[in-house]
Amino acid sequence: MAQLRPVGILGTGSYTPERVLTNADLEKMVETNDEWIVTRTGIRERRISSKEQASSDLAYEAAQRALKKANITAEELDMIIVATVTPDMMFPSTACILQDKLGAKKASALDISAACTGFLYGVTTASQFIANGMYRYVLVIGVESLSKITNYEDRNTCVLFGDGAGAAILGPVPEGYGFKAFDLGADGSGGELLNLPAGGSRLPATAETVEQGLHYMYMAGSEVFKFAVRVMNSATETVLEKAGLEKESIDLLVPHQANLRIIEAALKRFGLSEDKVAINLDRYGNMSSASIPVALDEAVEAGRVKEGDNLVLVGFGGGLTWGAALLTWCTKQA
Repeated sequence: MAQLRPVGILGTGSYTPERVLTNADLEKMVETNDEWIVTRTGIRERRISSKEQASSDLAYEAAQRALKKANITAEELDMIIVATVTPDMMFPSTACILQDKLGAKKASALDISAACTGFLYGVTTASQFIANGMYRYVLVIGVESLSKITNYEDRNTCVLFGDGAGAAILGPVPEGYGFKAFDLGADGSGGELLNLPAGGSRLPATAETVEQGLHYMYMAGSEVFKFAVRVMNSATETVLEKAGLEKESIDLLVPHQANLRIIEAALKRFGLSEDKVAINLDRYGNMSSASIPVALDEAVEAGRVKEGDNLVLVGFGGGLTWGAALLTWCTKQA
């Protein structure tokens, strides 16, 4: 059996829309207040895409920045994976739309639907194609336009979500670097806890489904919270064990940005100080599949990631799904 190639992230990029929706703005829309939102979630503001912007538009901006940092062209891409629950349309895939926008003529393209865990499902999938030699460069993007499926009359959900896109170029890296372990999981029995009821083949769009608000997200917040704390810990422990590393080896934790209390619980569990975690949910809220790659890109841009650092990316989402990845950072190509 041929030896698998080490795979890492050669470049990252992110994009968030210009419009800022603050807690003060939400106070004028629903019965809530800044103190209530910050105390329970840690969120102070979020970004909202314009009426003209679709997910592929956000993804395009993030992709261009990632390509530039990786110093490769769109024409060199072998594959595009877009993780999203807010595609431009049911089909064609947002990845195909993005492929055309980028001019990535030789790239295969597909979407992944794993909600907030989507980016981790994407990098895990992409890594296999590169490791076995089938492809060299794969673009993985987590992108969401959650404002398009958020009910701004529901104070339990509208305070949480925002729009954005984060991208990563994956490719071969030198021995000793790159991804060391992955963990993916799902529990479909919890699907009803976080979903978008209508718009699919179960409940096709009708005047009645629109009138009943079934095209907006639904979330059982307290149940999802308990699930999140549990799997954030277990998935992190799993990738550490698979990589043969101790928790003290973590140089930076990049968690899904859903709730500050969930992140703080993870820090406590693993004995990590705040300087070893990437947090940006105060500025962006929960961007679902975009949250991990945007936080990673911002950490890289801020100089918080250096060659040889051990990073843990970990998240959870609707499905229910969860995932984690551990990599030793290096952007040099093999």
